[in-house]
Amino acid sequence: MADRKHGRPAPETRTTVRAADWDGRDLSGERHERVAFVDVDMTEAVNHGGSFVECAFRGVRFNVSAHSDAAFVNCTFTRCTFFDAAFTGCKLTGSMFDGCTFGLVKVTGGDWSFVGLPGADLSGTSFSGVRMREADLTGARCEGATFERVDLSGAWLHRADLSRCDLRGSDLSALDPLTTELKGAVIDPFQAVVLATALGLDVRSG
Repeated sequence: MADRKHGRPAPETRTTVRAADWDGRDLSGERHERVAFVDVDMTEAVNHGGSFVECAFRGVRFNVSAHSDAAFVNCTFTRCTFFDAAFTGCKLTGSMFDGCTFGLVKVTGGDWSFVGLPGADLSGTSFSGVRMREADLTGARCEGATFERVDLSGAWLHRADLSRCDLRGSDLSALDPLTTELKGAVIDPFQAVVLATALGLDVRSG
């Protein structure tokens, strides 16, 4: 299990849902707090406005599921699959991911601040207009991903691989170009100045 930032323990759960078939289930408006979901199939589930607070998901399949204006606050995801899942305007603050797969995940808007994704393989995923302040992306593999207009202020990016990423419009103030792989990444002129300054260069016009 990957450690949460600052060593905070995962919340304890009170009830368990095990090996349930929720394939295609409409989770809209449902409320779950401190529930452990173990080996649950949520493939193609639809979730508009549903809320999961301090829940634990272990071996849960979220493939091709669609979540909008939903909340997964301070949850823990362990060995879950998110192939082609979509999150629109969702709140995942404080949630932790460990050993999960994210192929083709698309995140649009919402708040993913303080999320833990250390060592995650985010290659080919898309994050657009998302707030990811102080997110833990230590050692994350993000080759070819899109982080467009993402607030990464205070994010942990040490040893992250952002090669060939589209980073335009994102806050890169927390990025150290000496400890992060950036080969082939796409940035805008303002970001170029930020990175040059981080390298100790004196940027002047004219």
